[in-house]
Amino acid sequence: MRTLGIETSCDDTGVAIYDSEAGLLGHKLFSQIAMHADYGGVVPELASRDHIRKLLPLIKEILRETGTPPNAIDGIAYTTGPGLAGALLVGAAIGRSLAFAWQVPAVGVHHMEGHLLAPMLEPNPPAFPFLALLVSGGHTLLADIGGIGDYRILGESVDDAAGEAFDKAAKLLGLGFPGGPAIARAAEQGKPARFTFPRPMTDRPGLNFSFSGLKTFTLVTAQNHTLDAQTVSDIAYAFQDAAVDTLVIKCRRALQQTGHKRLIVAGGVGANRLLRERLSVMAHEQNVTVYYPRPEFCTDNGAMIAYTGHVHLQAGQHDGLMFNARARWGLEELTKH
Repeated sequence: MRTLGIETSCDDTGVAIYDSEAGLLGHKLFSQIAMHADYGGVVPELASRDHIRKLLPLIKEILRETGTPPNAIDGIAYTTGPGLAGALLVGAAIGRSLAFAWQVPAVGVHHMEGHLLAPMLEPNPPAFPFLALLVSGGHTLLADIGGIGDYRILGESVDDAAGEAFDKAAKLLGLGFPGGPAIARAAEQGKPARFTFPRPMTDRPGLNFSFSGLKTFTLVTAQNHTLDAQTVSDIAYAFQDAAVDTLVIKCRRALQQTGHKRLIVAGGVGANRLLRERLSVMAHEQNVTVYYPRPEFCTDNGAMIAYTGHVHLQAGQHDGLMFNARARWGLEELTKH
């Protein structure tokens, strides 16, 4: 069975083809980062219009590069939500239309489920059950994963997601967009001892996150100092240090509560080098194995949607002719296979 996956939830246009026997045949991605950089963040209307321009050419390209004619596609998966409504509708409309034209089943995929299952694309995928940290620009959560569709949220951000906080901190420091890589680059030149930022919500029980206060602390620190290059690097170091430390503390707490010996880390912030280093140290201390998707599958991509949709289609799940976009969609609303 071959499944075409389509991802258009935000500012990345992604397509991929997944095969039951051969695995991932290929994937293509067009990033809109350069277009949104001037605005310091994603402009939804511009994102939607660019998906319209780029999606069909990318689909034609992936079909050609993988040697897959349309009649060899057995199903189509597209991101239904959560995400930007207009952007989601582009992928859903094209995906559902192609499925109708090619007379194959189609299924809408939960964007966060796609991220959580992205490590399954690797040569050594984790076995169920496991603990998952999903940390991206739009979402930060810890979930107990029992199997496909068996997801229990243990904690999530009560305000800004970690990636969103990175973006906002970078903007405050004049480092550009996207904020995660910009903060990380600046922090390489930072002095560790100059600033100490708080670790939000780590001084109380629970697994929820809060990053808005960390963003505000960055703003106040920046306002109270002359922002020469060294000071910017020092603030970036302190911000990244606090954000990463907070994520690691919560992961350790969740592992101890659940007793899991496997942790998967997904989402764009999961590519952060410092986060990976500190999680590796913590995992060694806790006798836990950590799994990551390859860096290009940490951010939004069509491969994770193709794989996740493939799993659902093989289980007999598919949608009718109607399609929709769900800007908000709880992970726990999904059903267990």
